[in-house]
Amino acid sequence: MTNTPESPQPARLPGARREEYTRMPTGPIGLESTISSGPTETGGMPAVQWDPQSLEPVDDNSRLAPWALLAAIVALIASWFVGWGIPLAIISVVAAIMSLRRPVESRAMATWALVLGMAATIFSLGWLIWAGMQFEQFG
Repeated sequence: MTNTPESPQPARLPGARREEYTRMPTGPIGLESTISSGPTETGGMPAVQWDPQSLEPVDDNSRLAPWALLAAIVALIASWFVGWGIPLAIISVVAAIMSLRRPVESRAMATWALVLGMAATIFSLGWLIWAGMQFEQFG
């Protein structure tokens, strides 16, 4: 017998016992648009078609930047006296980042909220580190 290299066989798909599998389960799929016209039988009721152009745009009036700024100011004032304002400072930083990503928010207010929230976080961490060092001196 001679050792001749055989032609490479395609890799067998896991669990594939039938020959109808032609692509990997994680492979790309085709992007054909599927349009469904809805049920053909509506039971005597008129069919309702959805028309996205007929909907009125919803005006989002909720603002997050003022709340982030208020939380940052309160956290900053609290961080001057105690270190327990850190949860509020972290909440204000997260809210400021979220409001910076929204196009309807005031960028100046969100930036101030972010800066003051980060300052409050640093001051609160300073208080907590100082308190931790004081507890080591007692024990």
